[in-house]
Amino acid sequence: MNPARRLAVALAVAVSTACVAEAVGGGGNQQATFSARRESVRVDVLATDSGQILRGLQAADFEVRDNGVLQNVDLVSFQQIPLNVILALDTSGSVIGDRLDDLRRACAALLGRLKVEDKVALLTFSHVVSVRQRLTSEIALVRGALEDAPPAGDTALVDGTYTAMLLEQPDGARNLLIVFSDGLDTASWLAPERVLESARRADVVVYAAASREAEESPFLEDVTKLTGGGLVKLQSSKDLSATFLRILDEFRNRYLLSYSPSGVPTSGWHKLDVRLKGRRGTLKARAGYQAGG
Repeated sequence: MNPARRLAVALAVAVSTACVAEAVGGGGNQQATFSARRESVRVDVLATDSGQILRGLQAADFEVRDNGVLQNVDLVSFQQIPLNVILALDTSGSVIGDRLDDLRRACAALLGRLKVEDKVALLTFSHVVSVRQRLTSEIALVRGALEDAPPAGDTALVDGTYTAMLLEQPDGARNLLIVFSDGLDTASWLAPERVLESARRADVVVYAAASREAEESPFLEDVTKLTGGGLVKLQSSKDLSATFLRILDEFRNRYLLSYSPSGVPTSGWHKLDVRLKGRRGTLKARAGYQAGG
């Protein structure tokens, strides 16, 4: 990309992220921050056995270690807390025709599955990142914003993911970010490492649905693994509706563990290790959290 084009992209991202920061925090220094700033740490955990979600687990079924120190799990919540669903969608020039129709159908299907208490936000990215609708419970606003997002330009996947993470809200709800991309990043200004560092601090679980071209980049795999989400590799855009619904259902059926950190430092990176006790199963959770800002 030529210098003038890169500068235009950088300015677009800077303006977009500044607007988001002002909206969610009231100032330009707003930064996505994991819940370690609170008195307790919350960790979304997916529990499965042979691909099937494990239901009916209690606090005593989990073992949580924070920097290797065993913690006392205070609460396990299952399907009881509302969701903040953030959609970050690739609307570059390649998302046209059937791909665009399939994407809009997938979003409509997902919106139709949200509950009254859930909220949703919409962000699109091409070579420019655009916050189409901040978190709202008014689904009609998101539907309208989705129709007003014509595809054009290159793909700023990393920039779009970073800005979408800034849309998460520390309002007690569970933050889910769904990223869709059908190609490799060709326009981002931000370095992937910087965005991954922000993901360590963000109280959001990232899932991604990507075409074969996009999945060749390690960024999506890294950010989903770091936050405890997952990467779905699409065979066709026709799979998008089923994929979005499966992601939503899986996230809604995750356990929310809460504990008050004990015997660990009050700042720095904390590695999390979450396991099941006395039964078979596979757990998926964020790799850790950044404490103390």
